[in-house]
Amino acid sequence: MGDPVEQQRFGTRLLGRVRSVCSRRVEMPWGDVKDTSLFFAFPAPPNNTGTGIGSPNRSPAMPSPSLPAGLRAARAHNAAARPDSEMLTTLRAALPQFFDAAGVFKRDKFDAALAANNIAEARDGYRLSFVGKDYARLQSSRASETLLVPDIAHNSRPENANSGNVFITGDNLEALLHLKRAYSGLGNRVKVIYIDPPYNTGKEFTYSDRFDFSDEKLQTMLGYSERDVERLKCIQGKSSHSAWLTFMYPRLKLAKELLRDDGVIFVSIDDNEQANLKLLMDEIFGETNFVAQLIWERAYAPKNDARFVSNSHDYVLMFAKNIEAFSIGRLERTEEANARYENPDNDPRGVWKPSDMSVKTYNVASDYKITTPSGRVVEPPTGRCWSLSEKAFSERLADNRIWFGADGNSVPCIKRFLTELKFDGMAPTSIMSYKEVGHSQEGAKEVTTLLGSGAFDGPKPVRLIRRLLTLANTDKNSLVLDFFAGSGTTAHAVMQMNAEDGGNRKYICVQIDEPTPENSEARKSGYKTIDAISRERIKRAAAKIREENPLAAQTANLGFRHYKLALPPANILEKIDIFTPDQSIDDDNITPFANAELNATGLDVLLTTWVLDDGFPFDTPVQKITFGEDKNEYTAHLVSGKLYLISRNWGAAQTRDLLNRIGTNELDIKHIVIYAFSFSLESLRELENNIKNNLDGDHQVSIERRY
Repeated sequence: MGDPVEQQRFGTRLLGRVRSVCSRRVEMPWGDVKDTSLFFAFPAPPNNTGTGIGSPNRSPAMPSPSLPAGLRAARAHNAAARPDSEMLTTLRAALPQFFDAAGVFKRDKFDAALAANNIAEARDGYRLSFVGKDYARLQSSRASETLLVPDIAHNSRPENANSGNVFITGDNLEALLHLKRAYSGLGNRVKVIYIDPPYNTGKEFTYSDRFDFSDEKLQTMLGYSERDVERLKCIQGKSSHSAWLTFMYPRLKLAKELLRDDGVIFVSIDDNEQANLKLLMDEIFGETNFVAQLIWERAYAPKNDARFVSNSHDYVLMFAKNIEAFSIGRLERTEEANARYENPDNDPRGVWKPSDMSVKTYNVASDYKITTPSGRVVEPPTGRCWSLSEKAFSERLADNRIWFGADGNSVPCIKRFLTELKFDGMAPTSIMSYKEVGHSQEGAKEVTTLLGSGAFDGPKPVRLIRRLLTLANTDKNSLVLDFFAGSGTTAHAVMQMNAEDGGNRKYICVQIDEPTPENSEARKSGYKTIDAISRERIKRAAAKIREENPLAAQTANLGFRHYKLALPPANILEKIDIFTPDQSIDDDNITPFANAELNATGLDVLLTTWVLDDGFPFDTPVQKITFGEDKNEYTAHLVSGKLYLISRNWGAAQTRDLLNRIGTNELDIKHIVIYAFSFSLESLRELENNIKNNLDGDHQVSIERRY
């Protein structure tokens, strides 16, 4: 039993036997269930765990069990989180043989395995270090304690109701923690991320992440000394490099988890943090996944009042999730590029351009002499060889695909015909000229044309984002994420591409509700927050696309669903912390979650948050199911085999109806989620007991209590 592989096999067999015993059911004929008064003879299960009945309906799209659902479970998870929690969870899933029974990683065993298998290990000591790094790692391991509030009036409109496009108002770190639950599974992942984060300009950040822990807690969680804690607190909201990197680290870490294997991320940045950002992304995404550092010519004229050099560019760092799976998108050929092709020998195949026949990668078989038509003997340049073997060269020579110059005396070149290249497109270059992708003033003009003057400072032009989406090699169904949405350029670009090529790309945009300056043009125009500008720009851009492309607009996805992140009420958190399952339920613990601004009930808020956190994307259909004697007394919600019981007043009649409909296959339910604050202890145990004892082996259902 010392072999780790054999240990795993034994564990698997043992687990299978345990599951076999636990999944036995009391068989019963189907019809009306007469007795729903049976109770468990066992203690109530721990908070936020299933009853042990069956197994959850978990698909590859659903989140890891390490990510809890429900406020109470999220708070408990965060209290126990450490900077290395996520890494240890990943290692434990991939390499369980290097953990002991207590879940402690055995570094000595791991090192021994590396040595035994002759695995090379680099020890150059090179790494990126900054104040706040451990805190940043901790931030990416948290579960969000915020709630997703749906904008009921907006989301109910016909153009928005079935849209897969999403706009989230709120802190993007919290939004990413939610999105991780639904969009990090197979089939739902993001193809391309573009972000334009706040540059470190010497001012405090709008996004000042909350330090929610006491000094003692930080010392315990991070292993910090008192001096370390003071240094960490000193960077909060400041414009130092450490503060900016602490801010960016968890967001990029979560962004990586959302990307598809063939996905790619673009990050706009200026000179001040470009070098640090490159090192940070090297660490998070891996140096081997670096694609390019693109240079965007954002200004078309020099500034004569510049102190030293008129800065005319920004950078866009481009990293793939997995460089082996990623393929770059090629650009459409331009008239200027096509004009370089000629036909000096009147080749019937059309215009062509000569291409160098030598390569750097030396191969002795391709190092041979060639005699030109004029009789001159030529060889490859020193250290190089021909790109063709002698046989391949002879074949192309016979097919008139080799060019020796007009006088037949030049070094041979390969003829590249335009007719054979036009479908391949052009390779992109690292410099993006404003003539090709627009400049900052073009971006500003696009916004002012839609919204009026001075509504937003420094928006990126649509042409720039379209170029990046092309380089990302998006298909017509790709999902695009921008969690620094700004003025909404990314959403505008996605809609425009769809209207032109008939695509169904979807976007998710996130923007914090940062107040606009008091005396700004935006505030004078009625825009109190930046997210309001972004959403209005998207609406007006969609209207313009409908007007300019009426046929395409009939099928294009031009609406979006709007959600807002909100903190739960303090009085509810207090109840969650002190509640015990044997308490009676006297208060309404749903209504406090309601949001009058967006016309959302507490039920709307809890259901929206839980459905997303359970791994279902925003556009997943949610079916209303009624239970009771006349099928209209209690409304539940069914999502892909998972039934949500959130409302109050569940009783024996509903339990009886539920079991009959499961047993007769009218409803296909695998997992039931219960908001325990809405159930009396009697009705909760009654439901759990009947699910356990009155369903046969063909109808396994698990139950989960949430608080």
